[in-house]
Amino acid sequence: MLEDNGKYIFGVVKMGERGQIVIPKEAREVYGIKAGDSLLVLGDSKGMAVLKTEIFQDKIDEMLGGN
Repeated sequence: MLEDNGKYIFGVVKMGERGQIVIPKEAREVYGIKAGDSLLVLGDSKGMAVLKTEIFQDKIDEMLGGN
């Protein structure tokens, strides 16, 4: 894992026959990702990003009138 000023390179992963990838252990540790967590996949014409959905939970609760 390479880290520079809060930006990381975790390495290269390969997609399996069923469309699955393995998120590297170091990435799971840095971002606190564990089995059963929900992840949001975003993309544009240049690539894609994977985010934990919990980072949006406060905003979702706020929009729905919670908290």
